[in-house]
Amino acid sequence: MSQTILSLNSVNIYQEGNKILSDINLKVSPGEFLYIIGKTGSGKSSFMKTLYADLPLTHGEGTIVDYDLNGLVDDDIPFLRRRIGIVFQDFKLLPDRSVNNNMLFVLKATGWEDQGAMQDKIDEVLDKVGMKNLANKMPHQLSGGEQQRVAIARALLNDPELILADEPTGNLDPQTSMEVMEVLKKINQNGKTIIMATHDYALLMKYPSKTLKCEDGAIFEVVQRTV
Repeated sequence: MSQTILSLNSVNIYQEGNKILSDINLKVSPGEFLYIIGKTGSGKSSFMKTLYADLPLTHGEGTIVDYDLNGLVDDDIPFLRRRIGIVFQDFKLLPDRSVNNNMLFVLKATGWEDQGAMQDKIDEVLDKVGMKNLANKMPHQLSGGEQQRVAIARALLNDPELILADEPTGNLDPQTSMEVMEVLKKINQNGKTIIMATHDYALLMKYPSKTLKCEDGAIFEVVQRTV
């Protein structure tokens, strides 16, 4: 692994032919926690989608976990995403499977075969987010915060080098948002790199970290007190 998790040079981001963000230059090192903030429609989600190759990078140069975003072909994308954990706002858990079986589904889909090793890994990641005791529950039996903890655990299954969290507290009340942030910060303190898009400025005040802002087609670093 290189000393840079993410590198973007003179990148323009497009969605449906429209330029969303211009001239992005960014380097993210292993172990960083980086916020991406901005109003709805400012380009946060387009930025995140470009990082996990849901939107192609067509202008500028970019690498992420040693993958070249410019030259990425469809067959590479599943391998890229195994090295990136993705946490979404709406959890995206399979509703007809227990917590444990949601995890099992991901491991089988990414090539795991040993039943014992799979269960050990599931127990490990659920324990990290405080959900091991609810492994047999169905998603509808969990609160929003519990579902997001499960989603974070799922993102950790393949020991990713980077976690992309796109508005992970967007559907949660303030207290639950703080609890989810505590989980993410603990994971970061244990060495994982996290890039988190959010519009919740209260979280930035309580958990300050390097912050980039999307505004007027640009993305730039902001000093915490001016956010």
